[in-house]
Amino acid sequence: MTKSIKLFVCATLVCLSLNLFAQDRITGSNFATRSEVIAQNGMVCSSQPLATQVGLDILKAGGNAVDAAIAVNAMLGLVEPTGCGIGGDLFAIVWNAEEGKLYGLNASGRSPKSLDIEYFREQGMEKIPAFGPIPVSVPGAVDGWFELHKQFGSQSMETILTPAIKYAENGFPVTELIGYYLQGTSRRFKDYPNFASTYMPGGKALEKGDVFKNPQLANTYSILAKEGRDAFYKGSIAKTIADFIKEQGGFLAYEDLESHMSEWVEPLSCNYRGYDVWELPPNGQGTAALQILNIMENFDVRSMGFGSSEYIHHFTEAKKIAFEDRAKFYSDPAFNELPIEALISETYAKERAAEIGARAKRSYDAYELEQGNTIYLTVADQWGNMVSLIQSNYRGMGSGMVPPGLGFMLQDRGELFALEDGHYNVYEPGKRPFHTIIPAFITKDGKPLVSFGLMGGAMQPQGHAQIVINLVDFDMNLQEAGDAPRIRHSGSSQPTGEQMTDGGNLHLESGIDYEVIRALMRKGHKVSFDLGSYGGYQAIMFDVEKGVYYGASESRKDGQAAGY
Repeated sequence: MTKSIKLFVCATLVCLSLNLFAQDRITGSNFATRSEVIAQNGMVCSSQPLATQVGLDILKAGGNAVDAAIAVNAMLGLVEPTGCGIGGDLFAIVWNAEEGKLYGLNASGRSPKSLDIEYFREQGMEKIPAFGPIPVSVPGAVDGWFELHKQFGSQSMETILTPAIKYAENGFPVTELIGYYLQGTSRRFKDYPNFASTYMPGGKALEKGDVFKNPQLANTYSILAKEGRDAFYKGSIAKTIADFIKEQGGFLAYEDLESHMSEWVEPLSCNYRGYDVWELPPNGQGTAALQILNIMENFDVRSMGFGSSEYIHHFTEAKKIAFEDRAKFYSDPAFNELPIEALISETYAKERAAEIGARAKRSYDAYELEQGNTIYLTVADQWGNMVSLIQSNYRGMGSGMVPPGLGFMLQDRGELFALEDGHYNVYEPGKRPFHTIIPAFITKDGKPLVSFGLMGGAMQPQGHAQIVINLVDFDMNLQEAGDAPRIRHSGSSQPTGEQMTDGGNLHLESGIDYEVIRALMRKGHKVSFDLGSYGGYQAIMFDVEKGVYYGASESRKDGQAAGY
């Protein structure tokens, strides 16, 4: 072996051991996949490039951030049906620049009124099934679009939905990750009614590069553009959904759709080292992100250093504490009095932080009362308005229930109800289930700073807290904060009733040093590796002084950040 080859091999081995191979960045952290996108007039960040471009076109044509967000969400329902669609629910946080105020929208649907818990007991069910007609709850996304539009929209819904309609009619090429998920989804649902005729043209599962048309969804969007939200909840679409679910042996009825309404809510916040972090209240899980941050503020995270065993240990234990409260309390506030103010108080955080020791604990107790796969997008416009929006069918594509002729699948969010008497999230008719999808926002001194989200079930509040810590404690830029290796702890008690007793598993993304992993194992953590469960991230940051937007969309998804 020549001297030059030996040097090359040695250098390669060093790079691989340090996880720096092919990361020859002149600026920024080695784990960053690219620089931030920077623009003055507007920014769109989504998990699919064609959807991002649709949003940009809306902004360039004079539409505002809400107009563009709806257009992007409609487009994602077409191009990324494995993560979202109008058969699911929606949550949003909107910064209204004119008022200098944040608005929160809960557009999640409720359980069928004709289904009660006795049905599950008679069927001998200990859990609500994941697929089929039983876990289908009212899809709230369409009402969410029209609520957002009524409050803040400027363009007509026909203008907003036209780009997605045209793509649905003319076709679009399937991207890599979405193609991967469509392959698996097709194996699961190919024999479900109407699935193959909608999503498997020619009887073949879609893959990367295939041009896909969905004329049925184009027609559904056209009806919504012309007839409005009532077409979905009171008109022909509602009748089709209700008749289909009844035929399949389910309970969602026309009356459930007809009586549906979204709710404007006040966002919750905690102050983390001078930054106000905003989440929506339950029935979502955003409160858990605030609880984690409140606990972590009691430790000198900066001195621990990113990726250190001390940081990962303390973060994991804080997550365990927050998720025990999540399992017990996070539910529909219309059915329970929830101790949310107490859970996000500084006093409570200090008490719980004191429980974290040098070793991993198998479990933590939930707070005691003194008396009881997803898409994310964010848009900013030339006027300073910003939208943080998340939308999902749950379990990737949803229940498997595809109503005939409509071009979309219904969600299976009802699976997340508990069947345990006395549980806050126990199944009841007309109740909103516990929700995993959460948008987020950060303000500083009363001004907008970051609109962001991180997808992925129970990863979401863990991811939100890590993004904030990366930005605030570890001085990462917006792109680095999302690209940095992530921590995910699994096995906590669940809102469906299952309890954690064994400490769960700590999943560490590639890029964490092996000596750190060894140190964590010595602290009692069960460390394991996983593929694809660390979520996807989009974010927009507004620099008030310079008057520019920074956009980020990380490499784990097919997404794009773009501005003009």
